[in-house]
Amino acid sequence: MKTLFKSYINTFRGLSAEIWWLALITLINRAGTMVIPFLSLYLKEDLHFTVSHVGWVMSAFGLGSVAGSWIGGKLTDKIGYYKVMVRSLLATGVLFIALQFLNTFASICIGIFVVMLVADAFRPAMFVALNAYSKPENKIRSLTLIRLAINLGFSAGPAIGGLIITGLGYAGLFWVDGITCIIATFLMIKVLHPKKAKVLDVFENKNPVSAYSDFAFMVFLVAMALFGIVFLQYFSTITIYYKDVHTLSELQIGLILGLNGFLIFIFEMPLIKWLENTAFSKLILMFFGAILTGLSLLILNFTNWSGVLVIGMLLMTVGEMIAFPFSNAFAVERAKKGNQGEYMALYSMSFSIAHIFGHNAGLQMTAALGFDTTWYIISIIALICATILFVLNRNLNSKRLL
Repeated sequence: MKTLFKSYINTFRGLSAEIWWLALITLINRAGTMVIPFLSLYLKEDLHFTVSHVGWVMSAFGLGSVAGSWIGGKLTDKIGYYKVMVRSLLATGVLFIALQFLNTFASICIGIFVVMLVADAFRPAMFVALNAYSKPENKIRSLTLIRLAINLGFSAGPAIGGLIITGLGYAGLFWVDGITCIIATFLMIKVLHPKKAKVLDVFENKNPVSAYSDFAFMVFLVAMALFGIVFLQYFSTITIYYKDVHTLSELQIGLILGLNGFLIFIFEMPLIKWLENTAFSKLILMFFGAILTGLSLLILNFTNWSGVLVIGMLLMTVGEMIAFPFSNAFAVERAKKGNQGEYMALYSMSFSIAHIFGHNAGLQMTAALGFDTTWYIISIIALICATILFVLNRNLNSKRLL
């Protein structure tokens, strides 16, 4: 056990202080995102929206995310990542608190769009900041540490969120989410101000290429958008499935969702360090991640036993642990061909596009076709994603795509 513990600790060595501060800020921010996993339930149970209406609200969520990621990338290249991150965090906190006072379908759609537009401007700026604060050889582990912070926040968030809903109702979630964003803002001003933070990887491309002309990167983004559609079922459709089919309470749902973040916090860093030393390329590792994530939903059709929900969550968690760090690393590596803000904005937008179609498609399919058929269709999308990644890897290895 002592050897295992020392080995685990060693996987974190060599990361800069700025990366640790960025991870802490992300943890504080994401611990408050307990609204997101419960958003579909909040709309359905508290505001009494139909499943169809919930789907359209989630599409507004995705549209705001696309617009925010694009604007965030442009602003990052223009005014720098620090200013974008601070302004996005502070404004998001205020907007989350205000969101609880909207209760009509139209106002909720507009409100969610604006919140996500402001909130997701943070993402490309954060990726560029992470690139600047990390030595080249530590990029993947730095990305993994940020993901650990995100998932530790997500593991605490849903579990605490379930308790808050039980005790204070859904309104409490919006207050907590807003306040944590504001706290994260002030911490960032204190510890990551440009006068205090040390930049370790200064990269300037004198002749940047447009990300839009990087064909391999655009194909990669298509695969990531498809993966996002599959993965995002765990943030909308699956919670309704847990409630309606397996009759779980909000607290039980929060605990299952929290299991995902807890497992990632414990196992992802050692797993990533081990996978970095294997012969597999980043794209092939993402291929395995996509297969496991699709399988996690497919197995739900094989039995009515509620224990399969935990098995599905375990499969999805392993798939996510493999797919996301290496997709992040692939995008950061590719971004040095051009303007980094533009590249990372497009990477963020691939998941934002998944938000537009993933939540709505999943919810509309469950309403029209039922959960079983929906899980079959989503699993096929995962297979298509995996196939694209496999073919892209083969073409890059043969130098057909550069």
